Amino acid sequence: MTLSRVTRNPGDKIPALVVSGFLGSGKTTLVRHLLEAAQHAGVRVAVVSNELGELGIDRALLGAGGEAFIELEGGCVCCELSDDLIETLEMLRQRVDPDRIIVETSGVALPFDTTLNFWREPVSRWIGDDMAVVVVNAEQLLEGRDLEGTFEDQVSSADLLVLNKTDLVAASELTALEDRLRAIEPEAPIIACERGRVPEALLFPPDLTGKDRTGPAPTTPPHSHEHFRTDQIRVADGITHADLTALLTRPGLLRAKGWVVGEAGPLLVQVVGRRIETTPGDPPDPALLGRLVLIERA
Repeated sequence: MTLSRVTRNPGDKIPALVVSGFLGSGKTTLVRHLLEAAQHAGVRVAVVSNELGELGIDRALLGAGGEAFIELEGGCVCCELSDDLIETLEMLRQRVDPDRIIVETSGVALPFDTTLNFWREPVSRWIGDDMAVVVVNAEQLLEGRDLEGTFEDQVSSADLLVLNKTDLVAASELTALEDRLRAIEPEAPIIACERGRVPEALLFPPDLTGKDRTGPAPTTPPHSHEHFRTDQIRVADGITHADLTALLTRPGLLRAKGWVVGEAGPLLVQVVGRRIETTPGDPPDPALLGRLVLIERA
């Protein structure tokens, strides 16, 4: 199923989707899939992307531009940037008047705490149904890597769990992986997919109704984040695959992304855990070339 065209009447509330998940789970890929489907269906989607680091790589990967895409940097939308999120959502409503809102959190943000912002004025007046989707990297889950703290907090607050990157694990492992997620979050539905390709109607059901947000917002205990640090490095043109691998094989590195110039030309570099992937291609902004953002435990 694909997103159907939307007919909104004045005063209709706008549904919102929070896409969360640990570093490298595939959040941006899922959002890109949704944007492509929306474009084909003529659905106006506004995106707020919360990225660790300051290169704007997610903006480049999404191919988003104009007033319908806003990037928030320097913290998490679930806490430090919550006021910025409210201001941004209100601005998008006034300037873009979207049919759908997508908030892509950073890899360390908590989705439930992010959705609590939808109960705040003035956005509580016009945001309708909301869903917190948590994307899980099947390979990370199989390896048992970084499954405590932030990962558990994210999974346990999901409305829907997307077990992504199933092409990186054996099909015989999927049941055990779902059982592992069930041990953390026993109630949220689980859908398995490759490359973030989730049926759009599951994330934006066609029978959405406007949620009444009168009364007090749900509450959650105060939270604290694990400590992560971001670094930005420059990479000389013509780097070999062996030298790139050596550069990005370091203890504590959780995620790296950016564009470099390899021996045969520009490459998009994506590092998740021990996996290093390179894809030929130019960045949309030449200023991004030769620069990588690294995310490590502090």
